[in-house]
Amino acid sequence: MKLIIQRSLAYVTMLLVFTTCLNAQEKTIELFNGKNLRGWKALNGFAEFKVENNTIIGVTTKGSPSTYLSTKKEYTNFILEYETTIDDGLNGGVQIRSQHDPSKGKNSVYGPQVEAETSPRGWSGGIFDQSRNGWRYTTEYNPEVKSAWNHKKWNKIKVIACGNRIATWVNGVNIANLVEDKVETGFISLQVHAAGGDKVGKLTKWRNINLTEISNDYKFETTAPVISYLKNQLTQQEKDNGWQLLWDGKTTKGWRGAKRDNFPDKGWSMKDGILTVHASGGGESEHGGDIVTTKPYKNFILEVDFKLTKAANSGIKYFVDTELNKGKGSAIGCEFQILDDKFHPDAKKGTSGNRTLGSLYDLITANAQEYIPTLYTKKYNNKYGWNRARIIVDGNSVSHFLNGSAVVKYERNTQMWRALVAYSKYKNWPNFGEAEEGLILLQDHGDEVHFKNIKIKELN
Repeated sequence: MKLIIQRSLAYVTMLLVFTTCLNAQEKTIELFNGKNLRGWKALNGFAEFKVENNTIIGVTTKGSPSTYLSTKKEYTNFILEYETTIDDGLNGGVQIRSQHDPSKGKNSVYGPQVEAETSPRGWSGGIFDQSRNGWRYTTEYNPEVKSAWNHKKWNKIKVIACGNRIATWVNGVNIANLVEDKVETGFISLQVHAAGGDKVGKLTKWRNINLTEISNDYKFETTAPVISYLKNQLTQQEKDNGWQLLWDGKTTKGWRGAKRDNFPDKGWSMKDGILTVHASGGGESEHGGDIVTTKPYKNFILEVDFKLTKAANSGIKYFVDTELNKGKGSAIGCEFQILDDKFHPDAKKGTSGNRTLGSLYDLITANAQEYIPTLYTKKYNNKYGWNRARIIVDGNSVSHFLNGSAVVKYERNTQMWRALVAYSKYKNWPNFGEAEEGLILLQDHGDEVHFKNIKIKELN
């Protein structure tokens, strides 16, 4: 009798699981019926879309800006699954939670895009915020997943958008694990990227496009590192991984003036979760002065979101020793340069652009093309929007990242390092940049610059 009861309970359990699966499947809809483009409309450009053999085919068209074949219905929380393939030399993607504003001209469609590309950089499955915030999640955060995409075959893509989380999978490999600062609703779009020259007439294809709407509290697991844009908050996953806020978003706790024991009483303000250094004529540390952490750091990953104003100059310094420079000017340390390259004159000084945005100031020029194959630009940045600086220090190895893209890598305490220092403005500071640990600094250079989401993970 006991065995019969156990078998009956097992059968009921299996039935409940099966019923749950059925209920989930009943919510799944085909966004593409395999026959025509009913339920879709083209936006922004005039590239051709056609249907052949149960497949949507997008054709790059001479003179057309990016064209988006968009669902007429909008979605918030969902699981989106589709298959895609793209001709060599192209990039594009699928927009999710996106919107259309005709007043924006050729950039009328905006919102998150799940990347598809064939270039060696391997960012397929990453998340790009089209015509708005730029790259939000690149595979530079977990480069081992770059090989998941196979540009010679069909690729199976899965996207889960749930609350403020967006996660992607390519051929079963978790690529992105993104947490945004807000929840958005919008349409799904298939992008045919603007193209010219020998890229005209090339194809992007999609098939088996299915969507399942889910609840806001849908649970799912991810293996990719979490990248969060929550405003001055840490996700539970970040806390579990050892991240800490360096600024709590409200108070001066953990910070002081670089040349004083307390926080500056002028020149800096905190409002609505944003830390601002105010304009004061462009002088270096002449108003409120630089601010530094009250604790030194040795090996770490540091992230800081910053927003420039026109012609602004500032910086994030590390390995700072506030005892080195007691006179005028900024405290001494290695610097991730923050600069409006177009309008600030310092961009044209130094050597070969080594004072531009993202550079190791006056030492090494920021250039993503050195580290990421076929990158289309030397650095991705939102000129007057929010940008993310990431600095990784692991012993003598140091890297600068700008919006998910490596722009500087170097080794300290080497002959080459000392040669660089000898030809820089730091040549008169003994053992510059060679300390085992130091303070972290935000610079007052007399221009208005904003900061938020200042967080750190100490490494062993």
